[in-house]
Amino acid sequence: MSKTTHSPVSGALSRRRLLKSTGAVALMSMAKAAFPSGAFAQGAGPEVKGTKLGYIALTDAAPMIIAKEKGLYAKYGLPDMDISKQASWGATRDNMALGTKANGIDGGHILRPKTHLYTTGKVMQNNQPLPMYTLLNLNEDCQALSVSNEYKDLPVGTDASPLKEAFAKKKAAGKDVKVAMTFPGGTHDLWIRYWLAAGGIDPDKDISTIVVPPPQMVANMKVGNMDAFCVGEPWNEQLVNQNIGFTAATTGEIWFRHPEKILGMRADWVDANPRATQAILMAVMEAQIWCEKMENKQEMAEIIGRRQWFNVPVPDIIGRIKGDINYGRGKVVKGTNLLMKYWGQNGESSYPWKSLDTWFVTENIRWGKFEPTIDIKGLVDKTNRSDLWQAAAKQLGVVGYPTGDSRGVETFFDGVKFDPANPMAYLNALKIKRAVG
Repeated sequence: MSKTTHSPVSGALSRRRLLKSTGAVALMSMAKAAFPSGAFAQGAGPEVKGTKLGYIALTDAAPMIIAKEKGLYAKYGLPDMDISKQASWGATRDNMALGTKANGIDGGHILRPKTHLYTTGKVMQNNQPLPMYTLLNLNEDCQALSVSNEYKDLPVGTDASPLKEAFAKKKAAGKDVKVAMTFPGGTHDLWIRYWLAAGGIDPDKDISTIVVPPPQMVANMKVGNMDAFCVGEPWNEQLVNQNIGFTAATTGEIWFRHPEKILGMRADWVDANPRATQAILMAVMEAQIWCEKMENKQEMAEIIGRRQWFNVPVPDIIGRIKGDINYGRGKVVKGTNLLMKYWGQNGESSYPWKSLDTWFVTENIRWGKFEPTIDIKGLVDKTNRSDLWQAAAKQLGVVGYPTGDSRGVETFFDGVKFDPANPMAYLNALKIKRAVG
C-alpha cells in the first residue's frame, strides 16, 4: 500500500529553517494573520461558515466523516458543516436538486457518474439538468460482486461465465433472476454489467437488474430477493459474516485502482463560494491523508461504525479497509493490495483524472444512458474541476501532486484496454452492448 510520506502542511524542520532565515519572524506573523489556527482570515476566508453535504453509509464516505470528527472543516473556517446521512442514492439525487436553500444538500459523497447524469438531466425529474462539479475522488477499489449461497458450489470468481448456465436454468424453470445494484448508470451498475458481460451474460436480456439502497442489500439477499449484487463496503463483508452469500470478486480485481465515489457539488454553489469550496477540499483531502495511514484504520472503523454514522459493527468494516478479504466459502486472503485507497502517495488516488470520467461516460453510452453522439470531452471538461483540486493541494503543501488530465491506458481483468484518447475504439470492440456506433 502506498503510504504518505509528507505532511499536508510544511513540516517542523521546514518551519525551523524558515525561522532562522532573514525576515522569517515577519513572514510567520503574516502567515498567522492570513491563516489563524489553520483557517482562512476574516474577510479573506470562506463566504459561509458551512453547508450540508450528504453521504450514504459506505466506507468510502469516511474522509467526509473524519473531516467532521477531527475538526478539519472548522480548521479551515467552516465550523457549521453538516454531514447528513441519506437513505438512498435516489434520495441523494432529490436532495441535491433541492439544494440547501430548499432544505436539501449542496453536495456530498456520490457515485462518480452521477455528475454526468445530473448535469445532463438524464436521471433528474422532468430531465431538468442540474449542473454539477466533480471536485475530488474519494477512493479507489474495495467494492465487491456478491453472489447468493445458492450458487456457492459453482467456480465463479472474476470469471462470471459459470453463472450463465445456472441463470438460464433458473429462468427456464419460470423463476426470476435478479441482480441488484445501487443506482442506474452508477458505478455499481457499471461494475456488475462489465463483469457479467465479460462472462457472456447480457445484463439486459439474460437477467433483471433491480435497484436496492446499499444498507438494504444484505437483508434483501437474506430473504431471496436477488441472486447477486454489487455494492460498496461494509455490506459485502457483512454478507459473508452472516453466511448469506459470498464475494465472487472485489472490484479491484476487475479493474485495479478504479475510481469509485467522489465529492461532488452543485456548480452554482461552488461558483458562488470559491473560498468555501477550497476550504471543503482542503479539509476532506487532509482527512484522506489520515484515512490512508494503516495505523489509523482501527480508529476509522470505530468512528464510522458509530450509531450516528453507519451503525455497523467494527468487524464488518475493519478487514477490507486493511486489505484482508474474507471471500466466504472458506477463502480468506490477508494483506492484499485490494484495500480501499483514499490518497495514495502524492494524492493520485484523490485526484479527479479526466481520463477516468471519459471511461464512465463511454460505459454509459455502452448501456444506452447516453447517445453515442454525446460530446464526451465537452461533458468531462464542463464537470471535472481538477483545477480546484490542484489549487487546494498547493495550499496544503502537497509535494509532487498530479497535474495532468490522463492516467493513461487502463487495463481490465479480461485483457480489454481503454485508451481515453480513443474511447470509441474501446466501445466498438465490446461484444455485448446497447450502443450502435
